[in-house]
Amino acid sequence: MKTIGLYPGTFDPITNGHIDIASRAAILFDQLVIGIYDRPLKSLLFSTEERIAMANEALKDLPHVRVEGYSGLTVNFARQLGARFIVRGLRVISDFELEFQMAQINRKLAPEIDMICLMTDIRYAFLSSSIVKEVAMAGGCLEEMVPPHVAGALAKKFADAKARAEANVKLISLRD
Repeated sequence: MKTIGLYPGTFDPITNGHIDIASRAAILFDQLVIGIYDRPLKSLLFSTEERIAMANEALKDLPHVRVEGYSGLTVNFARQLGARFIVRGLRVISDFELEFQMAQINRKLAPEIDMICLMTDIRYAFLSSSIVKEVAMAGGCLEEMVPPHVAGALAKKFADAKARAEANVKLISLRD
């Protein structure tokens, strides 16, 4: 019987911290599915398709790993995949509280599915997709935070947003 793990998240965008957890989780299972959640209760910078493409590129060298988008309850997606385990990464103490709550509700909804939490590598303990987006928006260096293709996608996204904002600014002449 094939052991399948699910590593779900928004991955908006995928970071080196996510890649670290995926790399380590991949050796625990016969197959690891990276589940890209399509409609979280937060603002997204990238579309589901963009996030899937970035994750596929970032994880292309990991054997037995595939990336899929999903909607609805994570435990339902895990059941659909035949996954018995949901993988989550822990960076800081506050992550534990949230993941503990999620594990409990998931256990209530799907007692046959267990959660496995992996501690992040210390190099990525500060890293989150939100921080990466903020650094990118301010023009900061993302070199050790995300793969180069993700840094490029972020730069393009913020350059396009800046161009749209500038195009919407109405210039008023004092002569008019």
